Amino acid sequence: MKNILLFLFLPFTVFAQNNTVLFEPYMKAQADLYRFNGNVLVSKNGKIIYKKSFGYADYNMKKELDDNSVFDCGSITKEFTAMGILLLKDKGKISYSDTLRKLFPELPFINVTVQQLLTHTSGIPDGFELIEKYFDHSKIATNDDLIYLLESKKPILLFKPGENLMYSGTGFNLLASIIEKISGQSYKTYMDEQIFKPLGMIHTQVVNGSRSAKNIPGYAYGYVYSDSLNKYLLADSQQSGWTTYLAGITGEGMIITTTDDLLKWDRALKNHSLLTETTQQEMLSLHAEKKFPAVSFGYGIRVGKNDVGNYVFHNGYYPGYTSMHLRYTDENVTVIVLSNNEAHSEFIADGSAAITLNKKNLLPYVHKEMVQGKVSDKYAGKNMMQLTRPPYMAFFPI
Repeated sequence: MKNILLFLFLPFTVFAQNNTVLFEPYMKAQADLYRFNGNVLVSKNGKIIYKKSFGYADYNMKKELDDNSVFDCGSITKEFTAMGILLLKDKGKISYSDTLRKLFPELPFINVTVQQLLTHTSGIPDGFELIEKYFDHSKIATNDDLIYLLESKKPILLFKPGENLMYSGTGFNLLASIIEKISGQSYKTYMDEQIFKPLGMIHTQVVNGSRSAKNIPGYAYGYVYSDSLNKYLLADSQQSGWTTYLAGITGEGMIITTTDDLLKWDRALKNHSLLTETTQQEMLSLHAEKKFPAVSFGYGIRVGKNDVGNYVFHNGYYPGYTSMHLRYTDENVTVIVLSNNEAHSEFIADGSAAITLNKKNLLPYVHKEMVQGKVSDKYAGKNMMQLTRPPYMAFFPI
């Protein structure tokens, strides 16, 4: 949805032996110093070892977040879309080698396979540029509208399918449309019946942007910070596209959820609760890799290895929200961070994983001049996670 720098890191300085006592001061510093507003959950071997809410679901009404607060999870949605396709694969209704032209013969793209859509190696161009240019912005676009514009405007592929890797949200919109065509159900209904309900994810659902989610119990409004006004404002008031005419396009985003529900999802991936063991392993295995900038994908999820061990993750963005679902697979440590004020969810997930894994961490001295007001006095001389360039950096559009 937008380009950000994603830092997946665990650098070096020693913690105490029992690191779990550091969760509270670490997260309190994130809230006090870096304005983190959101929910955090950390588990080891499926057992929750830290879970807490920080800040407000509604800034204006001073309604506090709690365990049941629901957030837009942005591109973490791609994990669910990939699962939807793999469920069809396990039922023999689709194969990785099926082409987009076989499923949508009206589209101009030749030799693009389902597997390439799943791994961002299809070369599919950005369809949202067509929506921006040609679609009536007073209406809400759907996947059908996107397909019509791809058919009628015939944009060319960015590269020959399979010969490069470029993150493609439009590819996952097309995967959602494939799910609808094969299943005969809407993407929303399919996700609910095939994934959310079977896993007991009672707070998770597909929505059409924030406008359709506001009446949902526990909804956490998304906020963006205004430098000129020196306060947080509703993201809806500052954004036009994603919260209005793009809000009906599904597959790459438009799912709301909670930290507890995402832990249920994480456990389902770990225990292949929905897929056959073979297909689940395929989803979480490396299928596409680019050396620079360093990017590596399974099916709808990032996979890789650093000095700590093997990991799987996806982060997300939607106006007013950031999110991170991270698991170190060797240690079975999962961190889920959901923010409704665009805080650094990725950094917080990395730091929380470091605490859990008893790893050495970079803990800088926070000087008074770094922070304005009384907060700086409170944290002067304290050791807090430094949000600077780590050794594991990848440019990752979400």
